[in-house]
Amino acid sequence: MEQTTDEVIPLAQLAKIYRKIKMRMEELTKEYDTQTEMLKEELEAIKFEIKDQMKAQGATSIRTEFGTISLVTKTRYNTQDWDSFKRFVVEHDVVDLLEKRIAQANMAKFLEENPSLVPPGLNSSSEYEIRVVKPTK
Repeated sequence: MEQTTDEVIPLAQLAKIYRKIKMRMEELTKEYDTQTEMLKEELEAIKFEIKDQMKAQGATSIRTEFGTISLVTKTRYNTQDWDSFKRFVVEHDVVDLLEKRIAQANMAKFLEENPSLVPPGLNSSSEYEIRVVKPTK
């Protein structure tokens, strides 16, 4: 959107354009999500078929003209009891079992409640964000 230095577009017009663009982005995102979901379902069906055929053949790796197919075991871990898990991490000093990520809302609340207690090495950045919501009727 190009504008000359003399031209000032009224805020109401900018809000209208902003909302129109956001709505179009939402439409495109919905179309993308729908198509991607359909492709994911097709991919899952193919993966199950490949897995079944490889298991039936007792194979863990098969070379084809389109690529080598490997059957690998992937293990994921989770917990049903976070309180006990946190105690375990502290008791055994195995903080590396956790991913390196700060819970944003919890940190903001902690700092609000403890303004003089800041964890070492903590960085923060703030920036203005524009939000335009549709008017209430």
